[in-house]
Amino acid sequence: MHVTFQAVHFAADNKLKEYINEKLQKLIKFHPKILQTTVYMKLENSGTVKDKVIEVKMNVPGSTLIASNSDKTFESSFDDALEVIKRQLKRINTKAKEAR
Repeated sequence: MHVTFQAVHFAADNKLKEYINEKLQKLIKFHPKILQTTVYMKLENSGTVKDKVIEVKMNVPGSTLIASNSDKTFESSFDDALEVIKRQLKRINTKAKEAR
């Protein structure tokens, strides 16, 4: 799986990128044919505490999965978005098995 990072309004450090990449590699067990994943990291100046926004866009054969979340830290924001992606991958696998 190819992972691309895009940071908006800041420079993402390698520790954050490694954390995200490590978690994404574990998704292979839910869908072995993940083609590409793009992770957008944004800092919003909304004046709220939850100003770290993560958007995950994942391409699998026949579908594009998108999950977005904002929280106090990029790690917690990513973890919540990752749970949404996991549910979407499980739903795709269930539909594929029912179609057989």
